[in-house]
Amino acid sequence: MGRGKIPIRRIDNTTSRQVTFSKRRNGLLKKAKELAILCDAEVGLVIFSSTGKLYEFASTSMKAIMEGYNKTKEQSQQLQDSASELKFWQREATNLRKELHSLQQNHRQLMGEELYGLSVKDLQNLENKLDMSLKGIRAKKEQILINEIQELTRKGTIIQQENLELYKKAYGKRDPDGAVTKNTTDFTLCRDSLSPMHLQLSCQPQNFDVMSRASDSG
Repeated sequence: MGRGKIPIRRIDNTTSRQVTFSKRRNGLLKKAKELAILCDAEVGLVIFSSTGKLYEFASTSMKAIMEGYNKTKEQSQQLQDSASELKFWQREATNLRKELHSLQQNHRQLMGEELYGLSVKDLQNLENKLDMSLKGIRAKKEQILINEIQELTRKGTIIQQENLELYKKAYGKRDPDGAVTKNTTDFTLCRDSLSPMHLQLSCQPQNFDVMSRASDSG
């Protein structure tokens, strides 16, 4: 009569659980040794009992086996990460292609192309978008023109102030008693009521020969 199967679950009885652990531990260690010898495999086995006691077996060196395990696991993780990253970028590329196609189609429709298949409601929405775009463009253009006018006005004010300063330099400034003090430089002011003020330096010709003879005779 054969022995019945033991259900795979935690054994409640402490003594039975310890006996089963010892038997199966020894059997597992024996199988690990046989696997290493028969198949020329590098085998490492680590067992912790319920009380925390360590049992281990290594066909060569446990340290060498653990280093090989960590190295192989790290390489495998890198491959998995690379594969995951590749899949991620493939999904991103697919989404970007779809978005680009949608933007190109919207652009062509805004240009009045490829309108087939659009309902009256779709055409009305497209018309509303164009109206909003035109309003924005006009508002931007008007703002630029206002800024340019303001800048020209500012420059005109500066030029007017400079002309006023030149006028004062040409005709002098008034003293406290009301007299006008003229500058020593002789300027000819050419001014028109509708044109900007122009200043010209008047240079009187000198007879250098006469002055030279007078200097020699002196």
